[in-house]
Amino acid sequence: MSTSSAAPPKDVEAEAGWAQPIAKESLADRAHSALRNALMRGQLKPGEKLLLRPTSRRFGVSATPMREALLRLVSVEALTLDGRGTVIVPTLTHAQLQEIRSIRLDLEGRAAATAAASATPDDIDALERIHVEIARCHKQATFHQAVDLNTQFHLTLCRIARLPILLDIVENLWVRCGPILSHLYDAGLPDWEPHPHLRVIAALRDGDGDAARQAIHWDIEKGGKGLDRHVLAES
Repeated sequence: MSTSSAAPPKDVEAEAGWAQPIAKESLADRAHSALRNALMRGQLKPGEKLLLRPTSRRFGVSATPMREALLRLVSVEALTLDGRGTVIVPTLTHAQLQEIRSIRLDLEGRAAATAAASATPDDIDALERIHVEIARCHKQATFHQAVDLNTQFHLTLCRIARLPILLDIVENLWVRCGPILSHLYDAGLPDWEPHPHLRVIAALRDGDGDAARQAIHWDIEKGGKGLDRHVLAES
């Protein structure tokens, strides 16, 4: 009796054709991630032109993957094209800023409330360390670092909530508003007492979801006065 195995049906072989080996992260993916992070953390400024070759050199990749990365961000309106096809970091209107803030209130508030039930002591300690660095930057007037750390605080809070879809949406909102964050302190340091980040941290330690939601709402609503002033002046 033959011991050879039967060949799989032809229709099975055809259906399996879509399953291709997964390649390692491409240079275009890495360039996209680097640009996205730079936007999200306020390291690219509104109106800044991202010329292909200088931008490629800046991020240490060749022109082809950088072009793909730039166009991916243009496709989701995180970047724009001018009449000559030059990629530009967009400037938000006040209406856009208000809309983004409204959505952040909903989503980041939900994340804060959820984090109060899911955060571990290590999670909360990590969040507190970020805020300690923010306070140090305030005292030293190194506001560009404070802007970056503030972004880290908010996104870390969302990660602690362990809601990956929500985190992805919130990150996209920060990509859209990140370029104007260099103006976060245009109205000076808010007169917090205590700082709402400290209220968030205390609420997480207490497991108080409502208090965590209220604290992050206060931070988002009251902490953006400099952004409002900048956007209104530019409109």
